Amino acid sequence: MKDYPHVEEPEMELLKKGYALKGKWKKDFFKNENPLVLELGSGMGEYSVGLAEKFPDKNFLGIDIKGARMWQGATESFEKEMKNVGFLRIRIDWIEQCFAANEVDEIWITFPDPQLKQNRRTKRLTHPNFLRRYRKILKKEGKIHLKTDSKFLYDFTLDVIAGENHILEDSTHDLYNSPQEREHMEIKTHYEQIYLKKGLPITYLRFRLK
Repeated sequence: MKDYPHVEEPEMELLKKGYALKGKWKKDFFKNENPLVLELGSGMGEYSVGLAEKFPDKNFLGIDIKGARMWQGATESFEKEMKNVGFLRIRIDWIEQCFAANEVDEIWITFPDPQLKQNRRTKRLTHPNFLRRYRKILKKEGKIHLKTDSKFLYDFTLDVIAGENHILEDSTHDLYNSPQEREHMEIKTHYEQIYLKKGLPITYLRFRLK
């Protein structure tokens, strides 16, 4: 991926010195001023690529630390010559070093590791520690989406939203058996398709930070 122009793989040492793209993703990376949407824990990048195809007037950036998975979405978007999708290979807890205040318009969290063990709870991507990081880079009215097969993580996130008085806009514990129609749900990740074949319900929620 080092030869792909739409993939960034900065080391922490570089980020500490001051990352050149911080605050300049739209202007310098995407070459426009369209809204910036992040997919955290993007894996193979199915959502980043899928949403970028649906919304050419928005910029999508898939973020993950695992390059072997990221390669698939990076390669697909490169071969399709897509201009509104990119990939950033970092740990999610480095996110504040990569983006400036109010630079991000929207966040998707798709099928992250639920970190079931109690001593790993601060690693959950919807833990208050992470939400505080997102608040520093997300616009005031920016939305956060969580799509997961983990009922545990879904319930944990609902508790966090209620406990910290965030604004819950939508939620369902069984997305594909819900009578309510929702946008963007036709995009399914590799892992989501595996879960569905096993008969596992998919949960979804959308919220804004207070």
